[in-house]
Amino acid sequence: MSVTSAMYTGISGLAANGEAMSVIGNNISNVNTTGFKSGRMLFSDVLSSTISGGSQIGRGVQIQAVQNDFSQGSFESTQSSTDLAIQGDSFFVVQNSNGRYYTRAGAFNFDKDKVLVNPDGYQVQGYGIIPGTGQSNGVLGAINLTSFASTPPKQTANVKMVVNLDSTQTTPALPWDPTNPVATSNFSTSLSVYDSLGNAHTATAYFRKTAANAWDWHVIIPDATAGTPGSVTTPINGTLAFSSTGALTAQTPTAGTAQNITFANGSTVPQPVLFDLGVGATTQYASASIVSSQTQDGYYQGTLTKVTIDDKGYVNGVYSNGQLQKLYQVALAKFSSNDGLSKSGGSLFEETLASGQPMLSNAATPGVGKILSNSLEQSNVDMAAQFVKMITTQRGYSANSKTITTADEMLQEVLGLKR
Repeated sequence: MSVTSAMYTGISGLAANGEAMSVIGNNISNVNTTGFKSGRMLFSDVLSSTISGGSQIGRGVQIQAVQNDFSQGSFESTQSSTDLAIQGDSFFVVQNSNGRYYTRAGAFNFDKDKVLVNPDGYQVQGYGIIPGTGQSNGVLGAINLTSFASTPPKQTANVKMVVNLDSTQTTPALPWDPTNPVATSNFSTSLSVYDSLGNAHTATAYFRKTAANAWDWHVIIPDATAGTPGSVTTPINGTLAFSSTGALTAQTPTAGTAQNITFANGSTVPQPVLFDLGVGATTQYASASIVSSQTQDGYYQGTLTKVTIDDKGYVNGVYSNGQLQKLYQVALAKFSSNDGLSKSGGSLFEETLASGQPMLSNAATPGVGKILSNSLEQSNVDMAAQFVKMITTQRGYSANSKTITTADEMLQEVLGLKR
């Protein structure tokens, strides 16, 4: 009876090592699978039989568990901004009609409907953005660019300039004349301002020295309606006062006083614009007049030209008018136990009772991880380690086969006793 038991013990070893070879083969076959997590076979002994005297005899081996190794894989740089990798132990969230899944494979792209999907068409989940704040709205859903193909224009509300006005200049011989501004000023600079329809209008600021440490400034916008601020007939006029060290100490009208500009093209009227000439920044030094900086906050209507994704998972739209707008934030999921996740094929995982429910958040949350764009996480399979395991598993399989053949020879010896 004991010899027969030895044969069954050997069979258990063959079965277990055969399954272990399947795990190793699966690891090696997925050495180039994006986001793949390798597995390992864990063995345990079978409950032993007790014989006389309280001694125990083993009954072979059994498969205890196949564990997944969720260690970080290395990163591969790619040319696609929608290729994403996670630095950390979180997962991307994807969904189709069958349900929600989790993955480390971030080879995503926008489909024909402008929805971010994985290669099998599962929709990548993210959060919408609250307009004006740029913060996540906490509502999970597909990342769909359909509503973001263009961005509306914005009318100019603020114009800021920082210049140096040459202190060696003298007052022009002719008094200020808006119909001949170049000849009656010392220096000028121009920039475009935008109305509510996105039309660009050229605004030119003229600077005229009136006395030591004193200048006038005038703004003319030829497109402005006659008789309204900024027009040739009614320029925007003000003064600048400098200290003896060349610093601008005051401007009138003040930077907080809006100039109500009117355009006769159907745009919003009046259009209040604040002109900030740089008190504390603009200077009057004995060097050539020059513009250090000039900005305005309006822009024309723009179309979406490309999409970028930053390390906090924000999906940013880059528009033809130079604007960068947050559109979505990629969602990430963490689990209490990654080992409890169930593989679903296609580099996907499903939650189980053993994994616990997902804790959904984003890469802006501390401890969740960081998202890398233009990157893919490679398989974490160690080829050298797998080949070593393959050798030891093969040896184990061969050794167990010897147990069976030896037990068979022992039975043959027993049968030979009758001869």
